[in-house]
Amino acid sequence: MRRILAQARKEIIQVLRDRLSLALALALPAVMLILMGTAFSLSVEDMPLVVQDFDDSPASRDLIDTLRGSLSFRVVPWPVDEDPQRALVDSAARGALVIPTHFGRELARGVDAPVQLLIDGSDANTAKLVAGYAAESTDAYNAAHADSILVEPVQTAFRLWYNPGRDSKKFYGPGMFVLVLTLFPMLLATLAAAREGEEKTILQVYVSGISAHEFLLGKILGTMAIAFAQAVILMALIVTYFGMQFAGDPSPFIVATILYAFCVISFGIWVGDAIPSQIAAVQVVSLGGYLLVFMLSGVLVPVEAIPAALRWMSNLVWGTYYVNVLRDALLQGGGWAAVWSSVAAIGGFGALFYSLAWRNMRRMQMSA
Repeated sequence: MRRILAQARKEIIQVLRDRLSLALALALPAVMLILMGTAFSLSVEDMPLVVQDFDDSPASRDLIDTLRGSLSFRVVPWPVDEDPQRALVDSAARGALVIPTHFGRELARGVDAPVQLLIDGSDANTAKLVAGYAAESTDAYNAAHADSILVEPVQTAFRLWYNPGRDSKKFYGPGMFVLVLTLFPMLLATLAAAREGEEKTILQVYVSGISAHEFLLGKILGTMAIAFAQAVILMALIVTYFGMQFAGDPSPFIVATILYAFCVISFGIWVGDAIPSQIAAVQVVSLGGYLLVFMLSGVLVPVEAIPAALRWMSNLVWGTYYVNVLRDALLQGGGWAAVWSSVAAIGGFGALFYSLAWRNMRRMQMSA
């Protein structure tokens, strides 16, 4: 145990002495989380929507006011003698609402009064959001005029749990936390391991009396201490900047964070030991570690939105399980009963990567 702690202390001292590494370890993750929180948004606000009103009746103006009252749209009047498609071609708007003549009269008669909504489909996701928000505004208009509109006998009342305000930050905030905590501890571990192989200082370990287990555990514990400091800073930003807090028992999150740090650091050390070149090792962990978590773990889009041909790969990405734990801790509050399998999966991945790193280190020590 003394050798393990000495090795961990050495790793921490090396990072503290290198100001660039210290900035990489503490400052850059916080900056990255803030930038991601500012640049990304899964909600649509202030979207230009041109309205061509051929009726110009109190009913049509009321419908336009309903759209104008939505935070999602910015209503732009459009002349009746111009083609509304030109607004889409010129990128002046993402949608065009056409209210036909006699719209108000048809409503007063109690019959259907259809309107036309043209949507720019060049961005499929935004087009779906525009259609959904327009449908919500129409439903709000119908509810406000229930006396003059035939109401169907069966109606559905919706209630949004965990995120009633539909704040997109509460969805991608935990995902960005996972991305940052995946990248930086892994990079630190990979650079440290690859540097020792590149500069041949690893030979001193081979001829020393320290075992492969002691050497690896010392490096992992030292880097985990830095990863915990990163996690504290990132969680402070999650609570303050993203406005989130623990919804239930935080112990699954704490245990999962310890295991996840062990997992990604073990992966980084395994790659750094196997590839004694800092540039090549960083490329491997960026592509084989970070990119997989970014694309297949559900950090920005739900796993269900991944094409079915690739969705099965999400089960092989360790970040998928940590995202589940973090979102449960910050939004749903299901506790151990809901996420124990995810915590166990993270531990399994960590054990696998540690075993691979140990086999590689043990073989090199025996050959020396």
